[in-house]
Amino acid sequence: MFHVKQSEKAASFALPEDTPLARELADLAARRRALSEVSVEFSGRTRVLTISNQKGGVGKTTTTVNIAAAIAALGGRVLVVDLDPQGNASTALGIPHDADTPSIYDVLIDEFPIADVVQQSAESERLFCVPSTIHLAGAEIELVTQVAREQRLKTAIDDYLAREDTRLDFILIDCPPSLGLLTINAFTAAEEVFLPIQCEYYALEGLSQLLGNVRMIQKHLNPRLRLSTILLTMYDGRTKLSQQVAEEVRSHFPEEVLSTMIPRSVRISEAPSFGQTVIAYDGNSAGAIAYREAAVEIVRRDGRPTGGESRAENGES
Repeated sequence: MFHVKQSEKAASFALPEDTPLARELADLAARRRALSEVSVEFSGRTRVLTISNQKGGVGKTTTTVNIAAAIAALGGRVLVVDLDPQGNASTALGIPHDADTPSIYDVLIDEFPIADVVQQSAESERLFCVPSTIHLAGAEIELVTQVAREQRLKTAIDDYLAREDTRLDFILIDCPPSLGLLTINAFTAAEEVFLPIQCEYYALEGLSQLLGNVRMIQKHLNPRLRLSTILLTMYDGRTKLSQQVAEEVRSHFPEEVLSTMIPRSVRISEAPSFGQTVIAYDGNSAGAIAYREAAVEIVRRDGRPTGGESRAENGES
């Protein structure tokens, strides 16, 4: 009878060294090693970024929570402000946000201090969230009659940062996919706009509208605001389309686009259903590694222009 040794069986199932899968696994292993050796320094000031895109389905909330978790893993203290009535950022961070939970609605409408509504995520002692609840769906209408309606989030954040016991490296504001008073509050409170763009056919759809909104806010409410960061999401290197979209966005915004691109990933999609970010759900997956690399880039950029004024400030699209 013909017998195959156990070692020979294992060898028969080994991946050839020069296959796409083997190369991908080797690349992931090298990137994991590189990340394990990374060290970053935080500037000591609080950077406030609003993550916005008027086009839905681009990975905006997913980007918000995973970048927040990745920065916390690097040693930064991060606050996520969930300004989307759907509350998906709160869910992904494992934060309770039923109708009775004190939330960002109470901050905007009833002037609750952020300190009274902020919660710590179970993922990290350095990761915090101001949750959203269903009540936020009516806040757009209620804000219309409020005094200084565009400035209410900025005022609350300024008051929170003025507390002696508050030390944050980043505040990330997750916006709804529309330009209403909630998004205007986010733009007014932030210094930087962080734009996720999907690597698909309509990637640049609505981008000129977003840049127009940024210029409007700069002119009337917040002259400090600028587009600082663009992250390409849902990238599939096997398709010509993803490559073309990435090249086009980089040609228009060479200074703002991060070198890291977020791949399409089942792990990224699965994580929120477990009340986790992909960093906690599967930290060795391709999606988690990409978000960790993007976080390193963002921290190292320190929020200042890399070379002159951004094109958004010059009115280019």
